[in-house]
Amino acid sequence: MKVWLACFLVLFALAELFNWLQEFNLPLPIYILGGAFLAVASNYDKIFSSYADSNIEASLEQPQLDSLTPSTNPISFPIASPVEDAQTSQTDD
Repeated sequence: MKVWLACFLVLFALAELFNWLQEFNLPLPIYILGGAFLAVASNYDKIFSSYADSNIEASLEQPQLDSLTPSTNPISFPIASPVEDAQTSQTDD
């Protein structure tokens, strides 16, 4: 008998809570702030762990001044033909 009474009271309380929640309204800014909070809370590890890792790596890196020495491989750039030559070759076609 005690189990039946406890189950009845729990179900009655849940039904009344459900009815009360259906009539409960919050303004739109509260929903927006709640959504933003949930987004930050669910991605907290991704946001702040990558930020902390990049700060640690940046502080561990030593400045490399030796890389300013000239390299042994020369850099060459092809020189295009002048515009006048290109225009004459187009008119000849």
